[in-house]
Amino acid sequence: MRILIAFTLLFCFCMSAIAAETFYPAPDGRGNASVLVVYSSLDEPLARPMIKGFQQANPDVAVRYEEMLTGEVYDRVVKETDAGQKTADFAFSSAMDLQVKLSNDGYAQRSDLPMSERWPRWANWRNTAYALTFEPAVFVYHKPSFAHEKPPASRAEFLDYLNRHGNEIYGRIGTYDIERSGVGFLFMARDQEQFGDIWTVIRAMGAAGVKLYSTSSAILERIADGRFVIGYNILGSYAADWAAKHPDVGIVLPKDYTVVMSRIGLVPQAAASPDLGRRYLEFFMSKEGQTIMAQKLQIAAVSPEVAGENTATTMREMLGTQLKPVPVSPGLMVYLDQVKRARLIARWNEVLRAQ
Repeated sequence: MRILIAFTLLFCFCMSAIAAETFYPAPDGRGNASVLVVYSSLDEPLARPMIKGFQQANPDVAVRYEEMLTGEVYDRVVKETDAGQKTADFAFSSAMDLQVKLSNDGYAQRSDLPMSERWPRWANWRNTAYALTFEPAVFVYHKPSFAHEKPPASRAEFLDYLNRHGNEIYGRIGTYDIERSGVGFLFMARDQEQFGDIWTVIRAMGAAGVKLYSTSSAILERIADGRFVIGYNILGSYAADWAAKHPDVGIVLPKDYTVVMSRIGLVPQAAASPDLGRRYLEFFMSKEGQTIMAQKLQIAAVSPEVAGENTATTMREMLGTQLKPVPVSPGLMVYLDQVKRARLIARWNEVLRAQ
């Protein structure tokens, strides 16, 4: 079983050998301050406002932030726990399946917090794993390329656009490589569940010479400068950040359905300082923490206490059942099944190459 899990992680994720570590001294200047250890897949510059906000409320706490890939977050927690060692006090990752697996397999401890009962049911698995962000999969487009027609607003419209313009835009559309991108695989798996004609769309993308990437930035950079005309199923939080800085980048939340993924936070069972981990999780879930995330990190807040444009509450009021959040539940672990994963990837590659 351990060999299978190791193979799964190697297959699903490109793992880095060394985490990028950043240390934030306690604001009160204590040299012997308690140290909160965080393992996270969120880029440290993006995480900084949340850490600073936490420390402002907890000036006696230092933070050691270890940025790593999603597979490494999982691997570190499991290896250190199984070796009888202490591990991170808080683990935060966009790999929803692996975070839920940590919880399901006993590597996360229960965290009963003031917001636990008010947290959306889909975003809370037994008070051990909490969805802390609300991030839709969107269409991103190059505005000047759509000066004379509206960009596609559904998968049916996207298919029609590809059928009409496939030759003239050949090689100028992008999406995630589902073999290398965990988020890309998750979005594709949800597409297969939500849209019966998805393989016709994939075939049309293949015929239009779709380019595949493992990161959002590689696609968004090419849309911003006009090399690409459209990107499919791009993580909305990164797209919003690019659109704010690049006026030629436009965003569409597909009106047929919009898949929403979340980054999950938990306190590991073997945390060295679980009370600190819970304190950080509580701040993350608080009105103050969620407001920081929505306004400074530009990632939509989950908390029902937070109002404003960049929140799950407002998005749901505007879009209703169009939004399809991925529930935090053991059902996510189906994406770790090697047979099912290999079957989906094989069909993906076969359909893309069919032209």
